[in-house]
Amino acid sequence: MYKALTITALFVSLAIGTQAQQDTLANGNTPPREDSLAFRKRSFFPLPVLGYSQEKGLEIGAAMLYSFYTDNKNPDITTRNSTLNLIPAITTESQFKIDLKANIWTRSNTWHYKGNLRYHNFPLYFFGIGNETRHDDRSLLNNTRYKAQLEAERRITGHFYAGASLLYQNDAYSSKDDKGIYNTMSLTGKEGGHVTFIGLTGIFDNRDNQNYTRKGWWLRLNAAYAPAFISSEPLFKLEAQGSHFISLSPKSTIGLNGVFNSLQGDKLPFYLLPEMGNDNMMRGYYTGRYRDQNYLAGQAEYRYLIDPKMHIKIWFVDIRPKFALAAFAGAGSVFNNHNFALNGFKPSFGGGIRYFYDENAKLTIRIDYAVGEQRSGESRQKGLYLSLAEAF
Repeated sequence: MYKALTITALFVSLAIGTQAQQDTLANGNTPPREDSLAFRKRSFFPLPVLGYSQEKGLEIGAAMLYSFYTDNKNPDITTRNSTLNLIPAITTESQFKIDLKANIWTRSNTWHYKGNLRYHNFPLYFFGIGNETRHDDRSLLNNTRYKAQLEAERRITGHFYAGASLLYQNDAYSSKDDKGIYNTMSLTGKEGGHVTFIGLTGIFDNRDNQNYTRKGWWLRLNAAYAPAFISSEPLFKLEAQGSHFISLSPKSTIGLNGVFNSLQGDKLPFYLLPEMGNDNMMRGYYTGRYRDQNYLAGQAEYRYLIDPKMHIKIWFVDIRPKFALAAFAGAGSVFNNHNFALNGFKPSFGGGIRYFYDENAKLTIRIDYAVGEQRSGESRQKGLYLSLAEAF
């Protein structure tokens, strides 16, 4: 089975997260006003994860997020919180991965930096290319990946940002699975390769909060080119993303989210093709179950805040937990440059719960369950997701 069973010690996470909030809550039962500098404190949240799947064996890992502000010496209450996210994991089959992400905002949000360093030696399933792949055609691949990514944007005026991006990725693939489709296909980059994308980015961002948004827009367009002298193949990619949030009431929010990714070139490495499915968009689908030259998807999510009138005292700190519920639905499709069709869109819908482990910065732990299509002769596609931060 390629679906992993994930077990999380929520009561441990709740205790650790509550301890982290000691830095973010003032003494006493009532927190200070949201525009107060007393809210600008650090928080740290580790989330233990235990999983099992046939291709990986037993997986033991953790997700750790550290939140802070870059301008504490000369604070500005409009400055957004910055985060560092570290995710290491190891399996009983001697596989390993480590993922470090940084999201940094400077004073008054003048500069925004994002970085990602990743190494993994993990197996994955390859189902083929296109929007009609079959579950029984899958092949188990070994994949080793080195990835380094950096983005930097500066506010130009108002809510507009412009910047540049750099991405280096090196992949190696192999398979001993003679039952699947991989060894029978002629694929560009079948044994792997490297790519270096150099790009330009434009962003419009007037969200009230980047972690749990209740109103505003976020629009991003990135165009990047991979020259032949620093890549296995010359390539061009386009990434367009957008979100809009509407506050219906003090507790209710509607979020709309869309994405379009496109990869262009004479020869397209299969591992760089846009993929459908992850814990953010088209939840319920195995990442890469469908992949092709272009990917278009959209979703809507309804969020409802729950503010229980209860207090929990842990280590002499009085905490009032806060939760939110969510329901979402979306549709998406992958296609090449010549076969776009409305009947190719696949559904995604589900629901989940959020726990605010840092209510001041509105940082959440998210549990979602989603289902997708049921193809003829196959079980319905579905997934259970445990993540730090909102889907969008």
